[in-house]
Amino acid sequence: MSTLAPLRLLREPWNASEGNQSNATVGASGGWCQGLDIPNELFLALGLVSLVENLLVVAAILKNRNLHSPTYYFICCLAVSDMLVSISNLAEMLFMLLLEHGVLVMRPSIVRHMDSVIDMLICSSVMSSLSFLGVIAVDRYITIFYALRYHSIMTLQRAVVTMASIWLASTVSSTVLITYYRSNTILLCLIGFFLFMLVLMLVLYIHMFALARHHLHSISSQQKPPTAHRGGSLKGAVTLTILLGVFFICWGPFFFYLILIVTCPTNPFCTCFFSYFNLFLILIICNSVIDPLIYAFRSQELRRTLREVVTCSW
Repeated sequence: MSTLAPLRLLREPWNASEGNQSNATVGASGGWCQGLDIPNELFLALGLVSLVENLLVVAAILKNRNLHSPTYYFICCLAVSDMLVSISNLAEMLFMLLLEHGVLVMRPSIVRHMDSVIDMLICSSVMSSLSFLGVIAVDRYITIFYALRYHSIMTLQRAVVTMASIWLASTVSSTVLITYYRSNTILLCLIGFFLFMLVLMLVLYIHMFALARHHLHSISSQQKPPTAHRGGSLKGAVTLTILLGVFFICWGPFFFYLILIVTCPTNPFCTCFFSYFNLFLILIICNSVIDPLIYAFRSQELRRTLREVVTCSW
């Protein structure tokens, strides 16, 4: 059975006829054009790992009152979004497996309706996950550059409004995407949203890294004899590379896929790229596994609470 992946409405470009796609694939024949056969077990395993990780993050933040702040609320929402990505993937996988093995018998119209609902849930969780990655970057930026005014800028009320707005916008946009998925305009909006988030994170994190490097240089120059600050700069550069690298590697291929759907749906080389759709989805699920390691588990307070959650010390 081929892997039943989320957003499979986008699996094959609709701009090209079936015959053109077949001819294009044959025209660019080669082993790498056959796609990558990813076992269903890998989808299930990654989904379960992501689900457990993000569930622990949510439980830890809810348990510890010291973590009840806008910063950790945003991290909690990111965990919920990533958790929904995993749940919706697992739900769709199990749903289709039950149908294919005859365990679950439903009318085609109901199956299509259920599939649309699950796809909408997946799209909504993906959109909210991207949004909260951007919000966390903005929150960190305010923490560093407006430290004295942070609590007046990022009030609890504004944080709640931001979170509610993101969830509402993600739900509406996912509904529009599933309803009008054949429209290039909708895909261009989705691509533009990704590019906006990429540029936003790139600018903010590089600016934060530049400030940290300047701060280390100032401290070093004031000491006699001056001490080397190369180690701190290197650590900051590594952190920046991890943050932006993970984001680009996990999300970039899927959105590049969407760009090719709009620009060259019948090109032989683009058709070969389309055959790796499942790999791009695996990368998105991997991002849900990696996010807690980058944004949550690095907090000492949260790690301590996690140990209490795991050992049931409520």
